[in-house]
Amino acid sequence: MAFNIGLSGLRAATSDLNITGNNIANAGTAGFKQSRAEFADVYAASVLGTGANPQGSGVLLSNVSQLFNQGNINYTQNALDLAINGNGFFVTSNGGDIGYTRAGYFGTDRQGYVVNNFGYRLQGYTVDANGNLQNGVVGDLRVETTNQAPKASTKLEQAFNLNSTNTTPTVTPFDPQEPTSYNSSTSVNIYDTQGNAHVFTQYFVKTGENTWDMHVLVDGRNPGAPGSDAPYTMQLQFNADGSLNTAGMAAGGPLNYDPATGLMNLDNWVPAASDGGTPPVWSPNGANASPTGISIDIRSSSQYASTFAVNRVSQDGYTTGQLAGLEIDDTGVIFARYTNGQSKVQGQVVLANFANVQGLTPTGKTGWVQSFESGEPVIGTPRSGTLGALQAGALEDSNVELSDQLVNLIVAQRNYQANAKTIETESTITQTIINLR
Repeated sequence: MAFNIGLSGLRAATSDLNITGNNIANAGTAGFKQSRAEFADVYAASVLGTGANPQGSGVLLSNVSQLFNQGNINYTQNALDLAINGNGFFVTSNGGDIGYTRAGYFGTDRQGYVVNNFGYRLQGYTVDANGNLQNGVVGDLRVETTNQAPKASTKLEQAFNLNSTNTTPTVTPFDPQEPTSYNSSTSVNIYDTQGNAHVFTQYFVKTGENTWDMHVLVDGRNPGAPGSDAPYTMQLQFNADGSLNTAGMAAGGPLNYDPATGLMNLDNWVPAASDGGTPPVWSPNGANASPTGISIDIRSSSQYASTFAVNRVSQDGYTTGQLAGLEIDDTGVIFARYTNGQSKVQGQVVLANFANVQGLTPTGKTGWVQSFESGEPVIGTPRSGTLGALQAGALEDSNVELSDQLVNLIVAQRNYQANAKTIETESTITQTIINLR
């Protein structure tokens, strides 16, 4: 029996060496989780039990468990490298074969799909044709690499302060080429349907106590008739406390005004372009304005005794843009940044967790698949529930501690030698018996 006991010990020590060696070999593998050999003793048994003083029959490898403790986060230069800080696994698809991994080597393939270094597609919540995130719809994440289409301006919001101490200009009538004919001015770009930028300029002329004229030109031309330089005019009135009196505003030209809302609307703008001549000739450029016009909101403006200033300005149009880069936040939302200053959601990475992560079946390539023992995956976004946070531009290092593994090598080697000595001793005893005469 001692031969079998010693042989089982050699097998156990060999398994221990194999597992330790595999841990050491993967000490530099991102997302790798070390394994541990777990042994159990063996006793011979009969239908009546083992008896009061059973004699052991050796050792067996009862289990190889995986240790899923957190590895260190190592920052890289790749924006699509991802690390999980906490619980969860990335979900990947290899032609429909779903797998799970902690290794976050990700990039894009020629079709724009986000894939790992084996070509498996990263899974997440996708977006619809309008760029809206489809929560609950898990699919292949894809980055739209084509140019972003331009968007015509539909609204303009401003908050400015007109200096109440200004006096009425002595030069009349208003002339944009004559600075003494107006008190102050400001400009902002607006966009047509082809993404062409046009300069929307407002000139403010004080006409009396708490009253002003706002003259509007686009590219220095009449917004509705590019062949003319006559501005659109809006009459502004302010209250005694300096706030804008929207009820007292009145349109002095084709600039549409809704007294119920206090909003203006530029609804007949004709985008134009110059022929570059001297003098230049302006004509329609072939593009259109937004079919709904441009809503102009200046309701937060004021008239105080301080210098003219634009406190806030925003408009929603933009020109065409090329993909400039990607950003992923800690909840897994993928943002594409474009050269026109815009950003667009491309999807959201999801993570999976299991009731028994020890039950996952390792398949190699730093991946696992679901098993009966692991249970069903729980899918969610990073930072939701018990799922960890996502760190972009980083990788999770292997959780192998080399110092521990080197000690394990010494222990496994000692165990192997000791079990070999058991066999050697049994062989000597047996030879002694054989040599009896």
